[in-house]
Amino acid sequence: MSARYDAVVVGGGHNGLVAAATLARAGRRVCVLERADRLGGMAAGGAFPDGTPMPRIAHLLYNLSPAVLNELGFGAGGPVETRALPTVCLDPEGRHVVVRDGSPVLADGRPHPEAEAYRRLAARLVRFGGLLARLADAPPPQVSERLADLAGMRRLGPLAALGWDFRKLGRGDRREFLRIVLSNAHDVILDELSDGPLAGSLAADAVRGAWAGPRAPGTVFSLMYRLARGGGAALPLGGMDAVIAALADRARSLGAALRTGAEVTEVRVEGDRACGVRLADGEEIAAGAVLVATAPGAAMRLAGPAHYDIEAVRRLRNMRAKGTAAKLNLRLDGLPEVPGLGPELLGGRLLLAPSVEQVERAFDPVKYGRVSEAPVIEAVIPSLTDPQAAPHGGHVLSAIVQYVPHAPEGGWTGAARDRLRDVALAALETALPGLSARVTAAETLTPSDIEAATGAPGGHWHHGELSLDQLLTVRPVNGMARYRFGPAGHYLCGAGAHPGGDVMGAPGRNAARVALADATAGEAAA
Repeated sequence: MSARYDAVVVGGGHNGLVAAATLARAGRRVCVLERADRLGGMAAGGAFPDGTPMPRIAHLLYNLSPAVLNELGFGAGGPVETRALPTVCLDPEGRHVVVRDGSPVLADGRPHPEAEAYRRLAARLVRFGGLLARLADAPPPQVSERLADLAGMRRLGPLAALGWDFRKLGRGDRREFLRIVLSNAHDVILDELSDGPLAGSLAADAVRGAWAGPRAPGTVFSLMYRLARGGGAALPLGGMDAVIAALADRARSLGAALRTGAEVTEVRVEGDRACGVRLADGEEIAAGAVLVATAPGAAMRLAGPAHYDIEAVRRLRNMRAKGTAAKLNLRLDGLPEVPGLGPELLGGRLLLAPSVEQVERAFDPVKYGRVSEAPVIEAVIPSLTDPQAAPHGGHVLSAIVQYVPHAPEGGWTGAARDRLRDVALAALETALPGLSARVTAAETLTPSDIEAATGAPGGHWHHGELSLDQLLTVRPVNGMARYRFGPAGHYLCGAGAHPGGDVMGAPGRNAARVALADATAGEAAA
């Protein structure tokens, strides 16, 4: 044994760092072990050959937990300075739409004819999403809690608060919530709006990263989940690397040890209790608790399937995690000249989803292992907002490309990667003419590449589908939804745990708090 800690955290992404900081803040000795040579996981940055930084995978902040910010002392402003971005709904016909603070206008400044209908729909979805936000900062409710037990009543507090908030909605909103919550985004959106870029933008957000089209049941729930904290997109100055650096600095300042290049190959279990980890080089580290920020299946394999009952193993192996999002990073020598879109709007969140029907059609090819010829794309040009994003001049464009299969017909050959890049560029070119001529360097990451780089199964950004049967009390799977993960002292603290993905930090915080409660109870019993 090289050392002993109160807790070891496996994985140095944002959830692992939040978990470590939460434990260290409570006075626990903590060590974070990250297999890569840098912290960050999917939020880690990269660089082009000339040294220009790029947001390699994640590029925007959504839903960062206020509880995390408050408890770690960042305040409402977050760990780094950010800029709120408008959403620019791109239209190949040039009729671009800009959405700021839930209100749309045409890109040329004229009122949008459906502005009021959109505002009503978006405000309603945000209000409904706010109900779900109540459940994000605590373990999912367990309805079998004993009400006679004070601790059980306390754990049911978030559910009671949800019920009270639901009651306060008013009869009409309560009826509407129950009508649409399990419905599909296609119908709910087109009941209120005519089809086009504005409606398409909502559909795209409903299926972001999912193996689903907007007609799939439950996609309204997914959309509300994404809008749980308002749905605003923020660009961190200094990139996502700055967010990770701020979280790492806070964890260190609280006493946590952070190690990179430290691959954990086994969670050691003795007497059906996690007691430490073993690294790839044979080093062993003892710990009273082990928190794992990997995907659920990988966390199970680290401890060993023998420490889980057969049904738990079956459920974890069958957890759906088919990634459909690829990443395209472009180095540009200048900006394309787009009629109606000046630099201020080009610096927004550019969303290529021309209609709800087009988003649905884009999903069809991936079912059969093919790349969509008209993918849905979310892009940002961070260098228009943040001077640090392109210190050598020019610009950087970061694009999330959906729908792309994890394992296409014929595999990801060099030719297949080139074709994916060309398809994505051609799609962007329909709304941003002249873009391709500005590209001086490009990096294409397929879902398979993302899996290899981060360990995310299927390259899925959320470690598993955010679908109705894999959320709340059944995330990651039924019977394992409250962070305790198999052997005593073993906890799941990554995006595969409640409340799921996005750079929110809630899974890391919640898992750490459960581990602290267990440790305190154990100390009291001793």
